[in-house]
Amino acid sequence: MNTHTKKLVIASVFCAAAVVGSLFSFPVLGSKCAPIQHMVNILCGVLLGPWYAVGTAFCASLLRNIFGLGSILAFPGSMCGALLCGLAYKYSHSIIAALCGEVLGTGIFGGLCAYPLAILFLGQNAGNIAFYAYIVPFLISTVAGAVISAVLLYNLQKVKKYYLAHTS
Repeated sequence: MNTHTKKLVIASVFCAAAVVGSLFSFPVLGSKCAPIQHMVNILCGVLLGPWYAVGTAFCASLLRNIFGLGSILAFPGSMCGALLCGLAYKYSHSIIAALCGEVLGTGIFGGLCAYPLAILFLGQNAGNIAFYAYIVPFLISTVAGAVISAVLLYNLQKVKKYYLAHTS
């Protein structure tokens, strides 16, 4: 199996995890916070690269909307975060940079992009509360997902180092 096929299969498994993980969400100021989506964004960005991360985020958001597990706001939050996370890791090879990319991309850029989408598709007129209605909930969700993925990635690094040290 070639590398592209392996990455596509892994991305599909991550997409499924994000969709199933969205069953474990909590409401914050009218937004559904699904930290598993952000965990998946970071894992995809680090393990597969930025473009697979964006594709996985898009597919997961689409499926979440089809199954009634998310809203149109899932698209900008997850895709902006996945892209910045993947690019940050690609150019720095730092897990911290990837985590910051996800938080900045989802929490700030995704939150700002969600505002016009909410007005256009959901008919909401948030006016002066855009910061509280989108950015704060997105930040809460993405920080929770970043913490989960940080634990996973740092433990994966330890396992890899242990495995390499004991198989040589």
